[in-house]
Amino acid sequence: MGKENIYILGIESSCDDTSAAVLHNDRILSNVVANQTIHAEYGGVVPELASRAHQSNIVPVVDQAIKKAGITKEQLNGIAFTRGPGLMGSLLVGTSFAKSLALGLNIPLIDVNHMQGHILAHYIDEEGHNKPPFPFLAMTISGGHTQIVKVNNYFDMEVIGETIDDAVGEAYDKSGKLLGLGYPAGPQIDKLAQLGNPKAFQFTKPKVEGLNFSFSGLKTAILYFIQRETKANPNFIKEHLNDICASIQYTIIGILMDKLKRATKETGITHIAIGGGVSANSGIRKALKDAESKFGWTTYIPKFEYTTDNAAMIAIVGYLKYRNNDFSDFDVMATARLKI
Repeated sequence: MGKENIYILGIESSCDDTSAAVLHNDRILSNVVANQTIHAEYGGVVPELASRAHQSNIVPVVDQAIKKAGITKEQLNGIAFTRGPGLMGSLLVGTSFAKSLALGLNIPLIDVNHMQGHILAHYIDEEGHNKPPFPFLAMTISGGHTQIVKVNNYFDMEVIGETIDDAVGEAYDKSGKLLGLGYPAGPQIDKLAQLGNPKAFQFTKPKVEGLNFSFSGLKTAILYFIQRETKANPNFIKEHLNDICASIQYTIIGILMDKLKRATKETGITHIAIGGGVSANSGIRKALKDAESKFGWTTYIPKFEYTTDNAAMIAIVGYLKYRNNDFSDFDVMATARLKI
């Protein structure tokens, strides 16, 4: 991307992870994430606790990111931050801090859409990772989002399919709760699914028009199934846990892949990239790799560290915007609901 010498600090605080990263052009120098373990006790993110934890974490996390990058804050050219979507209280912490630091250093402020971050994380310069050519289809799958996006260039994106109710990550977490697994349940279901039979139990896939998704019906079907089976056999979950997890995962991946296949047919685009926390799922990664040989797709799967919420993905969008002189006014507001 040219021989520039641009240092961007990225700040991400949309949910329960406080993260800061420093990029030198499109290369990562540091990517620091402070996780909030407190939410596990509640089986989900508690917004008030999340924003308080961000307030405690943000100064040490930013300080560590700058130190790890081996630069001084005076070398920074711009500060990129997550404007939305996300939890309002959490977003406000990152937004206020980014504004203050950019003002103090007298450098540009760059607001970033969190969902664009998940998609453009593919443009971080990483050895062994190819960057998708335009146009490509991006599937963003996480605890709060499930979307298929047609990406024409860095900042021309069109959502062509999205969930009409719950996100895929929510389906994993609610299913996990029914099975007595801790929060977040997605990684645990993925692990147990590898030990079970994916066709042991059948769940019907919801019929949703076009490229949209729905997961609330599946969640209800799993609930009734568990209630029915445990009534007949109180030890049902314990005796069949791996098979239940494998069957749930098989159904969810089937739903996602069906929509992706339809999207490739409708658009004629066969370059497919994934992003978001659920893209760390081994079953989804395998299904995408299999699709390469089966359907002639070229798939782009991010490094694990760029799948969950992290500031490196915010910093790369900041870098791309910086090169376009696309800066924010200092009266920019955090927005809980922000469209691509």
